[in-house]
Amino acid sequence: MALAALLASCGDPAPVDPRSAALAAVKSALTADLAALVTAARAVQATAPAPDADGWDAARDPAAVAAQRARWREARAAYERIEGALAVLFPSLDYSTDERYDGQLVEIVARRDDDLFDGEGVTGMHAIERILWADAHPPRVVEFERALPGYVPAAFPATAAQAAAYRDGLCARLVRDVEQMQREFAPLALDSAAAFRGVIGSMQEQAEKVESAASAEEESRYAQATLFDLRNNLAGAQAAWGAFRPWVRSRGGAALAEAIDARFAALAGRYAAIPGDAIPPVPEGWNPDAPTDEQLRSPFGQLRAFVLAESDPAHDGGLVSEMNRAADLLDIPRLP
Repeated sequence: MALAALLASCGDPAPVDPRSAALAAVKSALTADLAALVTAARAVQATAPAPDADGWDAARDPAAVAAQRARWREARAAYERIEGALAVLFPSLDYSTDERYDGQLVEIVARRDDDLFDGEGVTGMHAIERILWADAHPPRVVEFERALPGYVPAAFPATAAQAAAYRDGLCARLVRDVEQMQREFAPLALDSAAAFRGVIGSMQEQAEKVESAASAEEESRYAQATLFDLRNNLAGAQAAWGAFRPWVRSRGGAALAEAIDARFAALAGRYAAIPGDAIPPVPEGWNPDAPTDEQLRSPFGQLRAFVLAESDPAHDGGLVSEMNRAADLLDIPRLP
């Protein structure tokens, strides 16, 4: 009996529970992307141009501004990969890190935000983006923002004090917020519903980004990088889905897993087929409630239709519809 017990203890390890393995993989991926986000945010602050007497701008300091823009893109990529999960877990930090200019003005309009650089009021990645691309805002964006109560024109730092405030105020605030996310996420134990909903939430974020692109309320509208956002958002969702795939297959969902893989590949292929980082131009006179046939045939119209179908839970065979079927298979409650 003792020998039998010893031999049993030296045998193959007990099989890993697919649910536990999925959650561990999601946790590990989110932890890695959060670390990348913190590193990139710190780099944004570290590469802020030196506070000269006349501040800095893209014409006089092209190398420094280019370095800042590159670091901003790195931070943006890391954030978009985990946005679906973070927005649910840390709504207030998501707001201060990722809310757009018009959205934040709604909250602070009573006292305005006349200081673009101090890290109070309007904050986060888009506040930094708005300054870094102050010389390149599309005309329709400027026209839209001018009509906002509390609007202040975008500008590069024009004094040493403004340049210092940009580095030690606005950029430092981004670092503090993402470091707080990292600290608070570390001890969290994910549950399957929250983790799986993060994947579906990423698809809903993509639909919202495309719809917003039809107006000047577009996501990364100053850098013209909303398609860059979409690609990274999708990559994060696809990585999280990969953690759940073995669990779905273990429940007899091999065909369903293949169908979900195919929908992810189709959406990734659609994004990859569009050159550059910007959403295709919105047709002149676009009316989302009654687009013309010609507008629907435009590159933007086709992209919009594709993304909305894939993110619509009622669209049979679309990505979110198939993900909801997988949630049912795993006994995970659906999003309301």
